[in-house]
Amino acid sequence: MSGSDSAITTTAVAARTAGSAAGSVAIAPAVPSGRRVVLYSVRRFGDATVENVADDLGITVSGARQHLSSLAESGLVETSEVDRGPGQRGRPRLTYHVTELGDTLFPNAYGALTNELLGYVADDDPGAVERLFQRRRDHRIAAARARVDQYTELADRVAELARVLDDDGYLATSQQVGAGRFVVTEHNCAIAAVSKRYNQACDSELEFIRSVLADASVTRISHMVSGDRRCAYEIIGPEPASAS
Repeated sequence: MSGSDSAITTTAVAARTAGSAAGSVAIAPAVPSGRRVVLYSVRRFGDATVENVADDLGITVSGARQHLSSLAESGLVETSEVDRGPGQRGRPRLTYHVTELGDTLFPNAYGALTNELLGYVADDDPGAVERLFQRRRDHRIAAARARVDQYTELADRVAELARVLDDDGYLATSQQVGAGRFVVTEHNCAIAAVSKRYNQACDSELEFIRSVLADASVTRISHMVSGDRRCAYEIIGPEPASAS
């Protein structure tokens, strides 16, 4: 790790530690639009190298490094070392990922307030929280099906589902990874604070996707609450009917 990269990491950690020591809620600094685009690029990758960001945004490597350095100095991203692959020489690569402070700049559906209100509801009626999540899921399923069911091909249905999730603040993307196989990735959790306290939130999300794509098999393969950088779902279409 170079001296400048080491300083970047140290600064990011110090900024977060100071906020924690004060016992106050961390508030992310204002971020210029150009730098915010870089932050979103890092979030999409989960762990991004300087080259990843440069290629993603069509900017120079030096420009990407400058933006990432500024984000790190503000405590919005930090670096990790990743060993190179077998047979590759050189020092470990540096990757950048979004910090908890950086997370506050992404859509989060007013998590603290939502948790507080759900807590009041649970105090009065423990079963009410489960019913609320069911109602939210059913409403989202109906709205999503109105869009997804316009398409017949699974590839188009998956792509539209990703757009629905993206509209909901999940920074979602879809990718075909094989014949009849797709991965939908949520690079942001719009209900992160709620999902950490109420398991029903994550269960409801999985049920939502399975209900919208009822003709496919859906498996969660990555989970933010479990420590992953993103949530991701593998979607496998039905086996084609064999010719008689």
